[in-house]
Amino acid sequence: MSDQVAAAGPIAEHREEGALATLRRGLAMMPEFRRGLPATFALALVATAGRVVVPIAVQQVVDRGLAAPGGPDLDLVRNVVLLCALVVVLTAVAVYRMNVRLFRTTETALAGLRTRAFRHVHDLSVLHQQGQRRGSLVSRVTSDVDQLSTFMQWGGVLGVISLGQLLVATVVMAVYSWQLTLLVLACFVPLGFAVRFFARRLATAYGTVRERVGDVLAAVSESVVGAPTVRAYGIRERTAARLDRAIARHYRAQVDAQKTTAAVFVSGEFVAALANAAVVVVGVLLGVGGGLSAGTLIAFLFLVTLFVAPVQTASEVLNEAQNAVAGFRRVLDVLETEPDVRDPAVTDPASARVLPPGPLAVRFEHVTFRYAPGARPALADVDLDIAARRRVAIVGETGSGKTTFAKLVTRLMDPSAGRVLLGSDTAGWVPLDRVASASLRQRVVMVPQDGFLFDATVADNVRYGRPGMDDAEVLAAFDELGLAAWIAGLADGVATAVGQRGESLSAGERQLVAVARAYVADPDLLVLDEATSAVDPATEQRLTRALDTLTDGRTTLTIAHRLSSAERADEVLVVDAGRVVQRGTHEELVDAVGPYARLHASWRRSSTDQVPTGGRSGAADRPEPAPAP
Repeated sequence: MSDQVAAAGPIAEHREEGALATLRRGLAMMPEFRRGLPATFALALVATAGRVVVPIAVQQVVDRGLAAPGGPDLDLVRNVVLLCALVVVLTAVAVYRMNVRLFRTTETALAGLRTRAFRHVHDLSVLHQQGQRRGSLVSRVTSDVDQLSTFMQWGGVLGVISLGQLLVATVVMAVYSWQLTLLVLACFVPLGFAVRFFARRLATAYGTVRERVGDVLAAVSESVVGAPTVRAYGIRERTAARLDRAIARHYRAQVDAQKTTAAVFVSGEFVAALANAAVVVVGVLLGVGGGLSAGTLIAFLFLVTLFVAPVQTASEVLNEAQNAVAGFRRVLDVLETEPDVRDPAVTDPASARVLPPGPLAVRFEHVTFRYAPGARPALADVDLDIAARRRVAIVGETGSGKTTFAKLVTRLMDPSAGRVLLGSDTAGWVPLDRVASASLRQRVVMVPQDGFLFDATVADNVRYGRPGMDDAEVLAAFDELGLAAWIAGLADGVATAVGQRGESLSAGERQLVAVARAYVADPDLLVLDEATSAVDPATEQRLTRALDTLTDGRTTLTIAHRLSSAERADEVLVVDAGRVVQRGTHEELVDAVGPYARLHASWRRSSTDQVPTGGRSGAADRPEPAPAP
């Protein structure tokens, strides 16, 4: 595409935002998760409460069972053990139900989040999408959400249980001995401040890690998609080196993050050991003084273990939490990026309009467009009308503004100034930014230059133009376009698989399928980004005949790279430096002094110099099958 410049507002970033602020933003966008939390927390409370039963049972067995005044009370011991066993079973059931609920709730919420993020990427304009690397966008919708899923299903469960365990253990410890409880808390207070410090460092470190994951995915996807170019230019080593650098940066980011994680783990282990030692020493002294029974001291040591266990696992939870929050932040940044091309049916349904019935004409009212603020206008003060059912060719040198013209008509972008309107003098004119997207896409279709196909069959790709068609209807459409012989020559006819991006077909064959897709969509306004610019002469003849059928009776704007399209058009617009500098029929312009005559003469000379190729249509540029290994 000639008019594409890197230029869009980047996706919003909140790198300095705290984890809690990110979670609040995220929960606001995940109603499915919020609905499942109350019951999950109730089960977590049962699960954590059950964990303190064993220390209490030990205290009762030692102090009231084994050390009873009249000798061991075996009935009490038996009853306490049975009650303890029952509570342990109930706790296990509660933990199981909590895990199932949390997994189901998490997957439901994340599926919704992933869907919303994916759809929002498609809602972003061409400028936004061009301003982001494809691998980075893909990583936000895939690996970043996967990282969040891993944490919520593992770290989330562990975190909920650990927090409940910490609170319940603290309460029971305070009942047994407030002195020892204060001692344990005093040991862990400094660790709390340290964790806050480490959390900030981890947030920064894992923000970098998630970015590096995007870099690796971008490098991998680019090298895979561009594999033919890599082989053709013999740049395999250079491409591998670029991928190696991306992997190395990801490795260094991971190592830096793990160093901080290790510091958190070591700090937790040290404080846990200190707390245990302090409880043993001070507890024995209290016991010697008669202020603490043996059973209470033993139970307290069990409770300290319950208290310490969450702290010891805090490094792992914190590690996964910061990694997940960094990924969560990147996903939310996509969702909170405001599209600069909004569907009025969504933003302001009351003012949204549909296109008037009948043939569509196009009107530009002093339209100016810049790809970035302060940049040279790609189109400058364009003011013109294009009548309905006219076939108009738009010609000009590379970078003149041709493709920008097409993108504005199809509302892939909005003008920086001025208005684009569709309609007619009799049916009325509608500003393009007020047309509901569903109405616009039903009535206006663009066939891009690359003829992009999805990894499906020929028939499936055609059905994107009109869902619900059966194979017989698809075959009839090819027949009406004069392409029945070509489709019969494919291995499986309309059931032939086209491969990823349509790469099992030649460039010309991909365009034939794209034309059929546009034909069945039956638009009133058709925009063609020169479908014949990259095909062999034999395929061009088939494609030209199909395009004649496709454009018959429709308003058609053709971005003409080959001026044979301009010769067949009803009217020609010549664009130069973002302005329409000539307008008229081919016969009028080719004999007039101006840029069109020069372009046409240059094209005729280059066409004369080309060597014609023969063979079956599309066969010349179809990829050869890979040799057997």
